[in-house]
Amino acid sequence: MKKIVLLLIVAAVVAVFAFDLHSLLTLDSLKSRLEQFSEFQAESPWLVAGVFFAAYVLVTAFSIPGAAVMTLAAGALFGLLQGLILVSFASTIGATLAFIGARYLLRDSVQAKFGNRLKAINEGVEKEGAFYLFTLRLVPVFPFFLINLLMGLTSMKAFTFFWVSQLGMFAGTVVYVNAGTELAKIDSLAGILSPGLILSFVLLGIFPLIAKKVTDKIKARKVYAQWTRPVKFDRNMVVIGAGAAGLVSSYIAAAVKAKVTLVEAHKMGGDCLNFGCVPSKAIIKSAKLAHQMRHADKYGLHAATPSFSFKAVMARVHDIIKAIEPHDSVERYTGLGVDVIQGYATIVDPWTVEIKHNSGETSRLTTRSIVIAAGAQPVVPPLPGIETSGYLTSDTLWDEFAKRDDLPKRLVVLGGGPIGSELAQAFARLGSQVTQVELGDRIMVREDPEISDLAAASMRADGVNILTRHKAVRFERRGDQKVLVTEHQGNTVEIEFDDVICAVGRKARLTGYGLEKLGIETNRTVVTNEYLETLYPNIFAAGDVAGPYQFTHVAAHQAWYASVNALFGHLKKFKADYSVIPWTTFTDPEVARVGLNEQDAKEQGVAYEVTRYGIDDLDRAIADSDAHGVVKVLTVPGKDKILGVTIAGVHAGDLLAEFVLAMKHGLGLNKILGTIHTYPTLAEANKYAAGEWKRAHAPEKVLLWLGKYHAWRLG
Repeated sequence: MKKIVLLLIVAAVVAVFAFDLHSLLTLDSLKSRLEQFSEFQAESPWLVAGVFFAAYVLVTAFSIPGAAVMTLAAGALFGLLQGLILVSFASTIGATLAFIGARYLLRDSVQAKFGNRLKAINEGVEKEGAFYLFTLRLVPVFPFFLINLLMGLTSMKAFTFFWVSQLGMFAGTVVYVNAGTELAKIDSLAGILSPGLILSFVLLGIFPLIAKKVTDKIKARKVYAQWTRPVKFDRNMVVIGAGAAGLVSSYIAAAVKAKVTLVEAHKMGGDCLNFGCVPSKAIIKSAKLAHQMRHADKYGLHAATPSFSFKAVMARVHDIIKAIEPHDSVERYTGLGVDVIQGYATIVDPWTVEIKHNSGETSRLTTRSIVIAAGAQPVVPPLPGIETSGYLTSDTLWDEFAKRDDLPKRLVVLGGGPIGSELAQAFARLGSQVTQVELGDRIMVREDPEISDLAAASMRADGVNILTRHKAVRFERRGDQKVLVTEHQGNTVEIEFDDVICAVGRKARLTGYGLEKLGIETNRTVVTNEYLETLYPNIFAAGDVAGPYQFTHVAAHQAWYASVNALFGHLKKFKADYSVIPWTTFTDPEVARVGLNEQDAKEQGVAYEVTRYGIDDLDRAIADSDAHGVVKVLTVPGKDKILGVTIAGVHAGDLLAEFVLAMKHGLGLNKILGTIHTYPTLAEANKYAAGEWKRAHAPEKVLLWLGKYHAWRLG
């Protein structure tokens, strides 16, 4: 059906030019036939008006050049008022038909091919499309027929397009119809739009931007209406929470000489230093060494069972935390110019923060802006019996295990995500009997099946008993025995354990610091706009508490936007950029990713090609006895533009950085292939992956002729 409609449109446009009908839509033709048109109009005013209206709709709908001339004709034939009414509605109806036609014929295919790249545009149109369409309609510099077609490819509603176009084109229509009433004085269309008039239109186009600024001010005044704004402020910025987002926000503020206070209720460095990234990587390293000792025969050495004190292993973990602590310490940040207060902060109004110091005293600070960087905490599933199970989380296990002399013998890990998988493998390598329980079909479900299967196979080889499709039902105590009861395919499966770690996810800290009183919206995270502003334009959120990613590096990335917008947003605001976000799961092999993987591309309808390079072929990996894993690159079909990369293998997180840089700066695989990589290194895997792509896209016909050429050269 679409093909038939498209053929009819093409046929109609061809007919216009084949029969020279477009010559009627020129200024000279109009002036020469004006007397004849006027006679028809005098004899049959309603018929001429109706035919003119229909013709104008068709010209606009089919994007045929000549709408400007017809607008002049409306003024000449019908006068200003009637001409204005006819053109105003005919142009809008025709534009809307063109809009609907583009949507019907082209939108599905365009969205399917470029959906991922158009996502930001679609979201922008959904939020403020009417505003931007209105601005474009006011400025005649932009061809209206292009606006009609391009807007049809977006998610804008047809009715919104209609009424905004009706309003936006009105000023220009008045100018042209009025000019048409004095047609005899017009020598060219350029004469209508003098430089001064064009400048007026441009200024008119800028007006909505100014209006938006004013509207934002009015909205802000409405939001702030119930609060009394201080005359003076104690601080330029107060930051709540000293994790990655809070530390970076306060650092940036101090660096630009703003007066900033950082409030932390617990430990400086937040979750990453004290409970997450640092301690988990420390124990992963110890576990990996124990694993290598057991498999020393791979390196030509005698395999040995590692003998160690679990208490010493945990002491090392805490020693590493202490070694890194100075980077995030009160002393360091005080030295940088940050006023650091240890205590609980509560936002009592948009400009006032009350602080209950750990020392017991209470103080208040007024501030121009606030950055909420309260972080996240582990999710504990509401299972019957869990409170008496002695459960641990990634926040509590480090202190608990540090008190023990012995490794947990039977350990259950609830959750098959990155945290659960890392901990399950590490403790299994140290010697615990580990059972990992996952409700879904597989662990690490955000990765492609082949990647999660590779990780699962490695973990099983290390002794982890991975139970997928097992639903945790309840915990029970039977004398001295602890039991987790699960359900699998309708059957009850019981798992005895000594310790259980809940690793089913993390949730933003949303209560306890005044969001409810201020009416700041929350929905799993603190709700912010693209500038990381909350309901109140001077209150921002960054890091895990803001989402959408719970990574330390993303928290630091957001902190730049939050702090800069908080301090300088009255001059210039910056939208947070999430276009290239990398992450790594530190299992062995590591799994690192940036951009799209195959399952994401399929879900989003993005066309792609896949290039694979097996790390088992890499010289350095072979020399290190680490020859397993894969580099998997998604590219635009037929091009070297990178859509996403997944690397599974030793040091995958480090290898990924080259692809992150390439994607950030629009560099393709040809650039990576043309870059010298030191031999023998693991980084060569990236170059060889690019080489695989190049080999698959070799110009076969050219190579065939080159072969003939070289054969001819032999004589």
